[in-house]
Amino acid sequence: MSKPFLSLQNLTKRFQAPKGGEALTVFENVNLGIEKGEFVCIIGHSGCGKSTILNILAGLDEPTEGAVIMNGKEVSGPSLDRGIVFQNYSLLPWLSALKNVTFAVQARYKSWSKKQVHDHSMKYLEMVGLAGGAELRKPSQLSGGMRQRVSIARAFAIQPELLLLDEPFGALDALTRGSIQDELIRIWSGSDQTVFMITHDVDEAILLADRILLMTNGPYARVAESVQVDIPRPRERANIIHHSDYYDIRNHLVEFLATRSKALAGKQEEGTPSEPSIVRFGAHGVVTDPKDNRKPATSPVE
Repeated sequence: MSKPFLSLQNLTKRFQAPKGGEALTVFENVNLGIEKGEFVCIIGHSGCGKSTILNILAGLDEPTEGAVIMNGKEVSGPSLDRGIVFQNYSLLPWLSALKNVTFAVQARYKSWSKKQVHDHSMKYLEMVGLAGGAELRKPSQLSGGMRQRVSIARAFAIQPELLLLDEPFGALDALTRGSIQDELIRIWSGSDQTVFMITHDVDEAILLADRILLMTNGPYARVAESVQVDIPRPRERANIIHHSDYYDIRNHLVEFLATRSKALAGKQEEGTPSEPSIVRFGAHGVVTDPKDNRKPATSPVE
């Protein structure tokens, strides 16, 4: 069996308490494999360590224990092989939208001419609908949705192998959010980039993801389930709700967040599997474990 493109191995994060108190274990023993080109969303309540995991993947933080292996190499520090889109845009306010993108592209492709950098940057700004003069505006002259488009264009323009998204649409209105979701999927589907995205929106996760990771509450949080979304692509917001699996998946996610994320929380007992259980939806809304197709893993979700 080939190794996954991205591997999280026994990942644990603890914060030392002041004055020698007991350390706070945010999450422990996170073991995951993510394939090349896969779009993965992770969902969990505040405090379970989702953003900390993303920061470790980005090289902006270090685990207390364990390691992240990407493409056969251990992640250590930031790299242009990993691009990030934050919720707060993180644009340079003194530069135009275009120069925010060219700044990153120049860092990525040092041997390129100015024309190559300009043309490449404009290609991605046009992909997200920012051309015809908008690319010359500074962030303060752009709406929230337009700023987020710049962030997405910048992240894709450096063509990272791994794209990390930290609730990138959380501050946007519903119409703008839907529009940018569509643009994100359109650009991603034309690439082989791997995406790891944090969201609190179950509908957004079902629309975008190949797999949805569910975290228990912290402290001692863990990734308890990996829910496979087998709804065919391309997915359209207006039509996806009519797919036979949609509400079964949605009900399962909501029920986990409402009850089981708390019930499963706490320090793991010895012998508890560290890898998440795999959940897949088959006929009649039955949740099955593909490791054991002989019986349902749980009863149907009402």
